[in-house]
Amino acid sequence: MNVLITGASKGIGAALVKHFAAHTDATIIALARNIELLKNLQHFCAKEYHKSIHIYNVDLSQPDFQLTLNAILKEHQHIDIVINNAGFLAHLPFEKTDIQTIQQTFQVNVFAPMLLLQSVFAHLDATKKCHVINIGSMGGFQGSVKFSGLSIYSSSKAALASLTECLAEEYKNRNIYVNCLALGSVQTEMLNNAFPGFKAQTTAEEMAKFIFNFAIQHPLLINGKVIPISVETP
Repeated sequence: MNVLITGASKGIGAALVKHFAAHTDATIIALARNIELLKNLQHFCAKEYHKSIHIYNVDLSQPDFQLTLNAILKEHQHIDIVINNAGFLAHLPFEKTDIQTIQQTFQVNVFAPMLLLQSVFAHLDATKKCHVINIGSMGGFQGSVKFSGLSIYSSSKAALASLTECLAEEYKNRNIYVNCLALGSVQTEMLNNAFPGFKAQTTAEEMAKFIFNFAIQHPLLINGKVIPISVETP
């Protein structure tokens, strides 16, 4: 089993890598911008779980990342699980959000998953299943409570949710399953930077455990769904 995880250097992504390293014999492909943090994670997995993970310095905010990704995919052939975990969040009033921030938000949260999945799908073995998990947000979940300062972020996650539904339909006959988990607040560095002092519902480790179990479900009984993962309502 080959597992590709973006945003793998810290937070939920790093915790996911550890879960796969500890509980499966999967080949783990970890992508992130911070190569030093990835090296630390690689060392931890080798020492703690006697597991060697493959790490790659990939910056999803740069449109040309697909060139690096295609080279990576040639090395690993079929990908069984893809977790689009990388994200960008800026907490700013709508009128004061500049075009650079808007572009970066949509590049990381929407365009990068699109381009990544285009590359992955082109390399898949149609005789094997592939489960894609897009990490969304309750902010992008229709009908959920919305918050000031998150208009751009929530809009990008809403686009990711819609992409999930569309891809599941388009690829349903090719052994590709695509789901989106719309997460509530999780205590991560990204959240701390956007909302200093805010206490989240869950830890990164708790959420990673849930995502891990969802990713490896067998048989795959869920496809094309945007699923709210939150301990609070609405």
